[in-house]
Amino acid sequence: MLYICATPIGNLKDISLRVLDTLKEVDVIAAEDTRQTVKLLNHYEIKKPMIAYHEHNRFEMTPVLVDRMLRGENIALVTDAGTPVISDPGEDLVRACIESGVEVTSLPGATAFTTALTLSGMNARRFTFEGFLPKEKNELKGVLDRFRESTVTTIFYEAPHRLVKTLEKLADAVGEKDRKITVCKELTKKHEWSMRFDSIAAAGAFFREKEEPRGEFVLVIEGCDSEEMERDKQQEWEKLSVEEHMKIYLEKGVDKKEAMKAVAKDRGVSKRDIYQALLELGG
Repeated sequence: MLYICATPIGNLKDISLRVLDTLKEVDVIAAEDTRQTVKLLNHYEIKKPMIAYHEHNRFEMTPVLVDRMLRGENIALVTDAGTPVISDPGEDLVRACIESGVEVTSLPGATAFTTALTLSGMNARRFTFEGFLPKEKNELKGVLDRFRESTVTTIFYEAPHRLVKTLEKLADAVGEKDRKITVCKELTKKHEWSMRFDSIAAAGAFFREKEEPRGEFVLVIEGCDSEEMERDKQQEWEKLSVEEHMKIYLEKGVDKKEAMKAVAKDRGVSKRDIYQALLELGG
């Protein structure tokens, strides 16, 4: 069986009794960094064999670990801090276990993005967790495009050496429609720190000019104003003639009746208005 074990993100007391019992009972602990995990084990006087399982060996080690579980061993999966599978390679092992018929259970606990969200003061009813910005250009563009139009709170992780550049990319993505942001670091630790800024650009300027980024960061950013976004979109559509607007949908293979309905919705008018405009154009 595979046990997904959440470990503390800072304060060593933030671990459940169930996780401690499980770490004592399993046959082996699969750890992202054995040097980090041994500190936790030593603190709680747990002595168990460990095996490294991380981004750079996951393809090699996933079948090895699955085979060990198929032969009867119980394995605990832990990350350096927080809940495994969240922004780490644990998802590959979980998927392989499910496909191989190995039972999987998750022991909940600390997660940095939910901790930051509750500290942020942002709307927590709906949110998107994006993790770290991707490095690949097309994937990065997709994330930034999605972020630009998101009306819900968005959460990112970032390392200190990339923080300023990431804030600049996020500020560029929203442009003049800048948003409030809460920046958190050292969560649950003695020097826990969170600061709220009225704009992403202001946060970038702060870390560029006043404070050198240190520690792992969580960025919690408010969603855009949905009504304002709809008005902006409508204004963009209105720059087109009705005929040009219709052509966009027709070229996508949408039939004329549905295209008229879509154009009316985009422009905030009735379908009858679009029909009348097309008649006047001889369409």
